[in-house]
Amino acid sequence: MAAAVLKSCSAWRVLCSLIGCLSSGATVEQFEQAKSKLSALKKDPGNELKLKIYALFKQATQGPCNTPKPGMLDFVNKVKWDAWKSLGSISQDEAREQYCNLIGSLVEAEGGSSAQVAATPAGGGATYETLLVSTEDDITTIKLNRPAKKNAITPEMYNEIIAALEQAAKDESKFAVFTGAGDFYCSGNDLSNFTKISEGGVQEMARQGAELLRRYVRAYIDFPKPLVAVVNGPAVGISVTVLGLFDLIYATERATFHTPFTQLGQSAEGCSSYTFPRIMGPTKASEMLLFNKKLTASRACELGLITEVFPDSSFQSEVQTRLKAYARLPPQSLALSKQLVRSVDKERLYAVNDAEVERLTERWTSEECFNAVMSFFQAKAKL
Repeated sequence: MAAAVLKSCSAWRVLCSLIGCLSSGATVEQFEQAKSKLSALKKDPGNELKLKIYALFKQATQGPCNTPKPGMLDFVNKVKWDAWKSLGSISQDEAREQYCNLIGSLVEAEGGSSAQVAATPAGGGATYETLLVSTEDDITTIKLNRPAKKNAITPEMYNEIIAALEQAAKDESKFAVFTGAGDFYCSGNDLSNFTKISEGGVQEMARQGAELLRRYVRAYIDFPKPLVAVVNGPAVGISVTVLGLFDLIYATERATFHTPFTQLGQSAEGCSSYTFPRIMGPTKASEMLLFNKKLTASRACELGLITEVFPDSSFQSEVQTRLKAYARLPPQSLALSKQLVRSVDKERLYAVNDAEVERLTERWTSEECFNAVMSFFQAKAKL
């Protein structure tokens, strides 16, 4: 019964359309990035698209067209005025979002990425489409780089994070730092992940997703050096649950921590079913993992989930000062000390990861999960 429901093309189309209605508006920073990408395009998009871009830009920066209509002989300005006027009363936020999406599609059509330009790690190595990875002052920084999507994680991003961790494990850095580009640390799984059904159907999609999740969490468990999270904004889902595998977690006062698993008919992952009760006690862990409790940064610090909270105005400078001081510590001492602290739990973490993945595979193919996801998106679409 569950498989039949989940394989229903019409049901998934409904879900896809709901997800599309939930796209968040583009920020001013993302709008500025889109303007830069437009100037970097190699191909002329054509007059029709250029008029659309012009109109969206005017609507985003000035609002609905309220200027006098140019004279009949002023052909160029009349065409531009018509394009702007055709947008009607759509809001500046919506115009900014459409502008960013249109520029992003043009960049992708040229074989680029709608995300920011990928970075090449210092000293050579792999390049990344969804991350900025760099090594400086004996610190490898892995920055989630999809700010327009609040750093939501796609399957491609999971694979790149695994590769970045493997790279950082072998390089000359003393420890690795995770953070996010833009205003969010990470909003969890990209909503579009729910709509990409493989040829093998939902069962095959669940199997592939489970294997990727298993490898992803294991990459954190196996990382031999200290792991530091610099939580620069809200964190959701998998970005929160793996924090129990980090060694140091700094957060801005703006950060929040949310694991809405049961709301979506799912269950815990990232070894949080084991690490969270150990860190904050079983009842507080249950508030998060069972009852979707969202924690402020200060509350998460009180419960021991994170190390320290900083004012947003001084967050980056204070954290960088500390990280640079830690980077002067002897590397072998850091690595060996971490292994002493973590090795006692390593086999247990492997087993917990396997159990969580097995349970999630069942959840993803259940009718209850599908109905919960549908209800969640329908409620959001009405807001």
